[in-house]
Amino acid sequence: MALFSQKTPTIPKKSRHEINTMRAAGRILAETHRVVAQAIQPGVTPYELDQIAEAYIRQQGGSPTFKGYHGFPATLCTSINDEVVHGIPRKDRVLKDGDVISVDCGVNYRGWNADCAITHPVGIITPEVQQLLTATRESLYAAIAMMREGNYLEDVSGAIEDVCAKYQYGLVKNYGGHGIGQNLHEEPFVHNYRTGNRGPILRAGNTLAIEPMFNLGSAEVYTDSDEWTVITVDHLPSAHFEHTVLVTEGEPEILTVLPEESP
Repeated sequence: MALFSQKTPTIPKKSRHEINTMRAAGRILAETHRVVAQAIQPGVTPYELDQIAEAYIRQQGGSPTFKGYHGFPATLCTSINDEVVHGIPRKDRVLKDGDVISVDCGVNYRGWNADCAITHPVGIITPEVQQLLTATRESLYAAIAMMREGNYLEDVSGAIEDVCAKYQYGLVKNYGGHGIGQNLHEEPFVHNYRTGNRGPILRAGNTLAIEPMFNLGSAEVYTDSDEWTVITVDHLPSAHFEHTVLVTEGEPEILTVLPEESP
């Protein structure tokens, strides 16, 4: 889940115990995404996916972070085709062949959070849209690669912008990543583009949710009448990927991916 902020960024460091708890939250979340992905097919409703996700999270001893957050009514944000983020899972919306659906989910485990989003194809999608998904995911991992101790936050943001520019997609600037821990959204806000402000230096123990959003057409978006769903102005498809990542003294650690799914 992405919310915009303009506060001065600071990044709190997490203790070993706090990090271990976030790892547990991240694993539950990664497993939830796996279970939901297995259910995505033509004929399924986003509401059904939401029910699957909530049941699984609670079975694992976690709770859905998004449900009730600022009044959001569901466990998942399910954003389909031209919906960028914050789509509400609906009973009357049926997935069809050729759709893409962004599944964004948060898990709270023993007071600590993890956040992750994946955009999935439904059946067979066009090569043009598949490239959009591939490029957005590429930018996420380019940004994660910059999450090293001693780098600046701006290095992370710039990596996303560079990949987007390479493919010439619309880069959504109204939303972005964020710090994460006991709260779903903590400082700093992580822009998906360079601002000219290098921002704080990354230190081991920092945890950030990185989440690029690319549009096939225009970068401009608007919020639907439901006051949640963000939609592209030209109604062309959008893609959204996100991981919760820990800065270490060595390689960045992705907390929301299963070991067998590591890139």
